[in-house]
Amino acid sequence: MTPFVQEPLSEADRSDRLGNVADSFVYLENAHVLGQESTYWHVKVHYLMLRWAIKQRDINEAIGQIIRIIGAALLTAIKGVPTGNTGGSNVSPVKVMPIKPEHAVIIAKVKNDISTS
Repeated sequence: MTPFVQEPLSEADRSDRLGNVADSFVYLENAHVLGQESTYWHVKVHYLMLRWAIKQRDINEAIGQIIRIIGAALLTAIKGVPTGNTGGSNVSPVKVMPIKPEHAVIIAKVKNDISTS
């Protein structure tokens, strides 16, 4: 899963450096969807969303991310996360959301690779 999560994270960083903060957050959301089944990646993406919120001085997003970091750390390993959720505080942390087709392909491939290992 690592390279699939790292790609949107790199794009988020690039967009942020170019001043495209809205695009940066969309890339973070994409990384969240791809990485939310891994405790490491799930927590890391929420941490990066928290950093984004602090940089934007968005207190609501920052508070939402602190709550989500705790939830990700506690619930990911027991499969207590909603599939497809984009991870921002603009959506309920328990809302199941549709997965983009391109993300579904990646997730299915990774799951298949793990099950055949």
